[in-house]
Amino acid sequence: MALATKQQVTQLLKAWSEGDKLALDRLYDLVYDELRRLAHRYMSRENQGHTMQTTALVHEAYLRLANAEELNWQDRTHFFAVSANVMRRILIDGARARHAERRGGDEIPLALDEAPEIAKKNDPDLIALDDALNELAKVNERQSKVVEMRYFGGLSVEETAAALKVSPDTVMRDWRFAKAWLKREMVRAR
Repeated sequence: MALATKQQVTQLLKAWSEGDKLALDRLYDLVYDELRRLAHRYMSRENQGHTMQTTALVHEAYLRLANAEELNWQDRTHFFAVSANVMRRILIDGARARHAERRGGDEIPLALDEAPEIAKKNDPDLIALDDALNELAKVNERQSKVVEMRYFGGLSVEETAAALKVSPDTVMRDWRFAKAWLKREMVRAR
């Protein structure tokens, strides 16, 4: 299916928010391919021993989104930003569970090839990145959201700006600061 138009997704999100349960199914059909691409980006960063498949990640994210209550959906960009966050949470929960099972064994590496300025040649792990992002959110929540939307969600500068209701220049300033901050925090964590 072709990429979902902003208007179609926004209309279905509004209907879903107003209680139309069938709108969720129509939305899912409309955005499924895009969600799979997003999930594939996440999964490509996981180590080879990872047990979750792309389809399973999409389906788990769908279930969590379907059970989310009182979300005030704004538009397509907002939907994909929230979806990216949900997928990130699923993978982090899995990584933390595997890490706990190993009782402190090696952590799962996460290649940051999409954001080489953060990691250059070092491959920080998903848990360390999540911890650093959580700390950044305490310092500056918007900068943390910029990283989440751009790096994890694959949103453009313009889409991120629209979702956060700031200018593209602000997004770029936040992005540059956040990358430097995360790099420093992840080096400290090692």
